[in-house]
Amino acid sequence: MAKVVVIKFKGNCKPYYFTSGGLTLKKGQGVIVETSRGTEYGTVVEPEWEAEATSPLKPVLRVATEKDLETVRYNESRRAEALKICKEKAAARGLKMKIISCEFTFDGSKVIFYFSAEGRVDFRELVKDLAAVFHIRIELRQVGIRDETRILGGVAPCGRECCCASCMPDFRKVSIKMAKNQGLSLNPTKISGLCGRLMCCLSYENDYYAGAFKKMPKIGSMVGTPEGQGLVITVNMLNMQVRVKIEKDGSLFYRDFPVDQLAFKRAPEKNEQDDDEDGDSDKIPEE
Repeated sequence: MAKVVVIKFKGNCKPYYFTSGGLTLKKGQGVIVETSRGTEYGTVVEPEWEAEATSPLKPVLRVATEKDLETVRYNESRRAEALKICKEKAAARGLKMKIISCEFTFDGSKVIFYFSAEGRVDFRELVKDLAAVFHIRIELRQVGIRDETRILGGVAPCGRECCCASCMPDFRKVSIKMAKNQGLSLNPTKISGLCGRLMCCLSYENDYYAGAFKKMPKIGSMVGTPEGQGLVITVNMLNMQVRVKIEKDGSLFYRDFPVDQLAFKRAPEKNEQDDDEDGDSDKIPEE
C-alpha cells in the first residue's frame, strides 16, 4: 500500500497521481514533482490516502517554497511577450496557423506554443526563429478545435464556464443521438458549444434519457389510451408522461397519461452508427 496524493497543474483539470514521498501534505498546498516534461509545480487537490497502485507512481519531490512561487509568477509574466513574438514570427513566415497559448516549464528550459490550423504546417523554420530569440528549447503543438476551447476557456451557452476548461478531465464521446434521445432541437445554435461541436454536457444524463426514450412512443404515432385511440403530441421523459390528442364523438381534446397506461408498438432500435455515419460523432449535421 502506498500513500497517494492527487495533483493538478495550472490550466489543466485532469488529476494526476503521485506518492507522497514521505511528506505530510494538505489540500491546496503547492508541491514540486517530476513529470514527463521535467520538474513542474502543481497543487494538491486531494490529501494523501493509502491505496494500492496498479503501476509505479513518481513521488512528490518537495513542498513548494516562496522562491518556487516567484518562479511560477515569473514564468507566467513571460507568456504575453512570448505569444506576441511567436505570432509576429509566424506572420512573417506566412504560416497559416493560429497561435493560441504558450507556457514555460517550471525550470525555464523549454517553452511550449499551442496552435491550431486547418491542415499540417511546416514550422521548422519558425522553431529556428524562436530559438534564436529565447535561447531555450522550443516546442510547437497543434491542437484541435475542442482543445483550443479547453485552453482558451470561455462562457458556455448555459452561462457557466466551459466544462472542458473547468471540470471535465477528458473529452467524452458525444453524438447527435444523445440530442435526439433528450428531445432537443437539432438546431446547431441550440446544441453547439463555443468550439462549434456538440456540447459535452449532452453526455451527462444520456444514460437516463436513453433508457427513458426506449419506453416512450414516438411523437406523431398513434397509441391506445383508457379514453380511446389518440395521437402523441409530446413526451415528458422526466415525468414519464405522454400528451395525447384524442378525437371522440366529434370533440377534440388533449390528455396527459403515464406511459404505462398506453398501448403502443415501439419502433425497432437503430444502431448508434446510423446517426454517426460520417465517423465524427461530435460534428453537428448541416441543415
